[in-house]
Amino acid sequence: MNLKDKHVVVTGGSRGLGLGLVEALVAHGATVTVVARGTEALESVRARLGVATISADVTDESAAHRILAQVRPDILVLNAGMKPRMGRLDQVSWADFTAPWEHDVKAGLYWLQAALNLPLKPGSRVLIVSSGAAISGSPMSGGYGGAKRMLWFMAKYANAISAQKNLGIGFQAIVPRQMVAGTGIGDMASHAYASAMGITPEAFLTRFGAPMPPREFGEKVVSVLDDPQYADGLAFGLNGDEGVTLLEEAAA
Repeated sequence: MNLKDKHVVVTGGSRGLGLGLVEALVAHGATVTVVARGTEALESVRARLGVATISADVTDESAAHRILAQVRPDILVLNAGMKPRMGRLDQVSWADFTAPWEHDVKAGLYWLQAALNLPLKPGSRVLIVSSGAAISGSPMSGGYGGAKRMLWFMAKYANAISAQKNLGIGFQAIVPRQMVAGTGIGDMASHAYASAMGITPEAFLTRFGAPMPPREFGEKVVSVLDDPQYADGLAFGLNGDEGVTLLEEAAA
């Protein structure tokens, strides 16, 4: 998929990994609409990158339907996610444990339903940003790992529905396989794990190998979109050392 003049909606694109992706998409000629709650961050990215912005709560079901009907994107990237509330399993409350489900999974459900029921036009791509926690767990962040695995499952479920309804929409999961410094989730999680291990956050992050700053993450997502070898896979892992790797084939 050549990104030149393609319309892309990115949720959570005003900071962190999402902002790195927006920067990469703009550099490759895409027309981008960023959806997030914080008006100040949205205004900053609009002024700097010339993108369209919409202030909305991604867990608002009506907002998902309204925005997709208004923009009719060729590509939808579901990147918005809350910072998980850190704590050991024997100490975390139920509210903290389930918070990623109430935000990330709820938002994923509403936006996927909107994409399928509107529906987006044939040939559209929907990328759902998951996490390496979906593979190996995340014992200091409650239900976060399970929530991110659920998003991966939901991409698979959505593909099956698209095929059943002959919609021609492709759904894929993007799985960053390392914590990224300079992002809210990456900084918070690396500090929590480093503290538990008695080391510095910088030492903890070296365990992931080469770093993957937000803009590099964005370029790797762009490669998933415009490189034909990635057109049909279901889930792709991204990290600084290995680049893009196929984690799961799409169902036949």
